[in-house]
Amino acid sequence: MELRGAVALVTGASRGVGRASRSPRPARTSGAPATDSNPLKLPGTIDATAREVEARGRRALAVPTDLSQPAEVEAMVARTMRHFGRLDVLVNNAAITFPGDIDLAMKRWDLVMEVNLRAPVLAIKAALPGMIARRRGAILNVSSAASLMAVPGLLVYGVSKAGLERLTTGVSENVRAHGIAVNCFRIDVPIASEGFVHNAPELDKSDWEPTEVGAEGALWMLAQPPEFTGQVLGITDLRRRHGVAESRVRR
Repeated sequence: MELRGAVALVTGASRGVGRASRSPRPARTSGAPATDSNPLKLPGTIDATAREVEARGRRALAVPTDLSQPAEVEAMVARTMRHFGRLDVLVNNAAITFPGDIDLAMKRWDLVMEVNLRAPVLAIKAALPGMIARRRGAILNVSSAASLMAVPGLLVYGVSKAGLERLTTGVSENVRAHGIAVNCFRIDVPIASEGFVHNAPELDKSDWEPTEVGAEGALWMLAQPPEFTGQVLGITDLRRRHGVAESRVRR
């Protein structure tokens, strides 16, 4: 869809790809952090992101939200629509995780699923009525290569992302006739986001891509026409098929 002048809500906008996706094209942007009870204390705030957007001459709204709380997710969408009058773009980017596999305590397993999968479901349900009424809207869910392959210590994260991908293909069919595009952007190359860097302190990050590479891919998918829907594409797919999100690492 045409992003110039659009109203966009991006979850997980405090840092990483969510923050880097503050496109110069949307005229109004609303952002929410992953969760007030984020298990990782990382640099970056939603207010700082909002100030950066406003410095570019666009309107911005920071919406502190605990995505593990259904009422707060619904309030996040409602507040965005009240403030800007509508919602054109929803990016479900926020995610959390804890190290562990099947041994992970169920309390933590449930929290990851609440933030990474249930919150996108609730946000989509809240955003769709207005989009359908205007026959205009784009929803992008952000996934990970962990949805496809076993990554030690990231079992629940991978399961939540696999669910998000299936949610994408299902909802896209539900709303295709209304002109709403629903796609999934899978990050399948190492991106030097704060969370990824924190989770892998032992790895050499010299060949990791900057967050702008992920943002370029996400924005390209959002800018496609409504007929481009139900797609689950990784950065490697976009590079190979469309020449998008090319590497910025000096070899």
